[in-house]
Amino acid sequence: MPDTPSDAQSRGTDHAAKMAKKAAARDKIMATKTEEKGLIIVHTGKGKGKSSAAFTMIFRCIAHGMGCAVVQFIKGGMDTGERRLIEDRFGDLCQFHTMGEGFTWITQDKARDMAMAEAGWETAKRLIRDPAVRMVLLDEINVALRYGYLDLDAVLAFLAHDKPADTHVVLTGRNAADALIDAADLVTEMTLVKHPFRAGVKAQPGVEY
Repeated sequence: MPDTPSDAQSRGTDHAAKMAKKAAARDKIMATKTEEKGLIIVHTGKGKGKSSAAFTMIFRCIAHGMGCAVVQFIKGGMDTGERRLIEDRFGDLCQFHTMGEGFTWITQDKARDMAMAEAGWETAKRLIRDPAVRMVLLDEINVALRYGYLDLDAVLAFLAHDKPADTHVVLTGRNAADALIDAADLVTEMTLVKHPFRAGVKAQPGVEY
């Protein structure tokens, strides 16, 4: 039996009342969220998207006219879409430093990898301290920490005591240390459900780089 106009009107009134109740409850919750602070943000997990999500935040900073910076650990100097866009279009707002030469099974020189990681960390500390830089992305630093290229305690101590209060720091890479996760304000774990690499599909521009 088709609805009458009064049935439809009644359902519409009920829906509006429910939504108004939800809106009031959300407004009440939001009214308690008044603090602003620089966040320690960790993207980890086996799934794809850790760096991609972090670069989205970098592009948001650029869109807001906020100074920001990227320091890439481990990854070599290959031409990527995000690096090309930032350096070509937004170099005045975002500094880009690629400090790695590839994974250790590619370089086959642990001492050099450690030296490059240390140089990257020194660059990162300088950028994090810079009052003109509001967000610093430390891309793949979790991998450098896992391999022992950097001292985890030293990184945690710097973030706890030297990071300016309003500066955001984003740390990406698999296998984030438990102590780093504990210290972070925001942690996201990317879960692998399915990946084309397992079906023989190689990394492709626009998707992986």
